Amino acid sequence: MRSRSFIMLLAIVAFACGLFVVSAQEPDDDVRGAFLSTRPKTTNANATRRRRPPRNANVSVTAAMNVNAGMSPTANANTTKFANQNSSKVNGRAQAIGLGYTLFMRDSSGRRVRVEPGHEFHAGDRVRISLEPNVDGYLYVFHTEGDGQPEMIYPDVRLDAGENWIEAHVPMEVPSSERPDERFHWFVFDNKPAIERLYVVVTREPLPGVPTGPDLVKLCAENKCPWRPLAEVWVRLQDATKGEVKVVTTKTFGQSQTDSEKAATTRGLGLDKTAPQPAVIRMNAAPNAPLLVTVMELVHK
Repeated sequence: MRSRSFIMLLAIVAFACGLFVVSAQEPDDDVRGAFLSTRPKTTNANATRRRRPPRNANVSVTAAMNVNAGMSPTANANTTKFANQNSSKVNGRAQAIGLGYTLFMRDSSGRRVRVEPGHEFHAGDRVRISLEPNVDGYLYVFHTEGDGQPEMIYPDVRLDAGENWIEAHVPMEVPSSERPDERFHWFVFDNKPAIERLYVVVTREPLPGVPTGPDLVKLCAENKCPWRPLAEVWVRLQDATKGEVKVVTTKTFGQSQTDSEKAATTRGLGLDKTAPQPAVIRMNAAPNAPLLVTVMELVHK
């Protein structure tokens, strides 16, 4: 993922794709239970580190041309899904897309400590966001600054060759601590005022018109990264923020990231029912909604 310095106070503005209706309040325990119930009962902490294989090793290099034409980068290509789809349904019914996330800040001793979304940050502070989906699918993260154009910061060709498929309850870090250069393991605050936004998109199927894997590698080799979405792609994502969403938060701030959370993140393991809950859980109200968009607004006070 491309590194950038963020000047911000993190306030979360959450939206979701689904029915275009007014958001309804849902008992916290119902939302929390629906999300956590699909976590595995236990996790094998000794399991071998899992890597993301290419979704389709035979994608033609000309697929990048489809992106510039507004088409899916995998148009006319046979793709293979590696996500196991096991948690896409619950009791035979479609599982609504949910996303849990937690903000971690590096303290003076180097620990990763949970902080509340409204925490006021200062120059030199380092933060990282942990993302936990509840379904198998695909993850995209876009960044905007002020009125500037959106840029895709995940998938990243330096991580898993630009692949972006995700598995239920296997956490992802933004930015990743697995990048070779430790300087890029955290978002770092500076002292220049700005308004920044992160758009975290979880989908059941790849987003049409958004390059990943070999297509993204090719574009970056042509110095076309960070990649910027076409206007029609961005409009679709903006429209997806108008639906009904259920939100629940937990007040577990000040706690260090546990060893099980670190292992699950860096080794591709699923978080089990004993792992700490995400600080915020968001879930589509419509079970069949194809994507969930979360907008994080980052403001330096």
